[in-house]
Amino acid sequence: MLYDFREWQRSLLNPLASFNKIGEHVFSSPLSPFSYSPVAPHIAATHGLLHRLGKEYVKPEWHIATTTVDGKTVKVEPMVRLENPFCRLIYFKRSLPTRRKPDPKVLLVAPLSGHHATLLRDTVRSFLPSHEVYITDWLDARMVPEKLGEFSLNDYVNYITQFLSELGPNLHVVAVCQPTVPVLAATALMASDNNPMLPRSLTLMGGPVDTRQGPTQVNQLATTKPYEWFEDNLIHRVPARYPGAGRKVYPGFLQHAGFVAMNADRHVKSHYDYYLHLVQGAESDAQAHRRFYDEYNAVLDMPARFYLDTIQVVFQDQLLPKGEWSIDGRWVNPGDIRDLSLFTIEGELDDISGPGQTHAAHDLCHHLSPAQKQRYTAPGCGHYGIFSGRRWRSLIYPKIASFIAKVS
Repeated sequence: MLYDFREWQRSLLNPLASFNKIGEHVFSSPLSPFSYSPVAPHIAATHGLLHRLGKEYVKPEWHIATTTVDGKTVKVEPMVRLENPFCRLIYFKRSLPTRRKPDPKVLLVAPLSGHHATLLRDTVRSFLPSHEVYITDWLDARMVPEKLGEFSLNDYVNYITQFLSELGPNLHVVAVCQPTVPVLAATALMASDNNPMLPRSLTLMGGPVDTRQGPTQVNQLATTKPYEWFEDNLIHRVPARYPGAGRKVYPGFLQHAGFVAMNADRHVKSHYDYYLHLVQGAESDAQAHRRFYDEYNAVLDMPARFYLDTIQVVFQDQLLPKGEWSIDGRWVNPGDIRDLSLFTIEGELDDISGPGQTHAAHDLCHHLSPAQKQRYTAPGCGHYGIFSGRRWRSLIYPKIASFIAKVS
């Protein structure tokens, strides 16, 4: 019923959002006589803010049309390399000379945790000048017909194994946040099988490998409520208007509400600042606000089974670090990983994956030599700063690029 109520609410807000968009234009356009009133900037800003608060946000485009390679601007075209019911493997094809020496191949594993893969747009842009880039583009579960079956955490691991096998052995994997756990599991299973498609390197960034370390609000919520509470209160069926009608999901709007609640004061201030920027005519600052929230407010539904598995396996039972995780009857043993290099990255101020949670992978991969391991804690860096923004570009990406170049 909650999902249906939300759809009813959206049907009311959409016309109001459109009305406020028109109002903003009426009181800000130089062609409108109303825009020359002394109070027009305040009225236009009010309409603009209400429009942003009430509108529905859809999945953003990549907006990556070009990159710079060897000092020259080249075209970039996102293409679907593989397509499964719940995920597409996207390849960013660059228009390069055919005889040019190939760049290192990188697979970015985007999180399936509420936001779309486009949240890693800045990450992709950084890699493109010097790497062949692929990314996992997880689909909104409400768009997947129920007849295609459930999607579990084990299925996630199997998807990653398929992608690693498809892209071959000379591959560098970068997992951001939530996928650090299934990516490490997939790599461990491949190592146990002596799979020749094992990647050359593994970079794990800000993820819950061992949630017993540095617990955060996210960990506390997951452990203070029983498994049944999540199943009874957070799982809902997709309404009839979507292709996935009837499918059980953890709705994106609930995840988004949780994200906002964690830093409510910061979001309130950000929207107030946006109002002031509109009044003052500071368009560049206002546009930066729009870009961020166009991405932040665009959320997707997660398959119920995957979400509940993650709560239980990763946060409540910590099966991976305890060495108790079995997938399709096979034990997940990171100790079997021997023939690749491992790089773990954490943010000093990360309030989602706390200190030590990602670096814990080094103890689990105990058969890797010190020369095969590297770790970095980014000073003054929060969770999103690990993969986006100034600190990502100036501090973190150069270290990953150097690590990959050394391994290659």
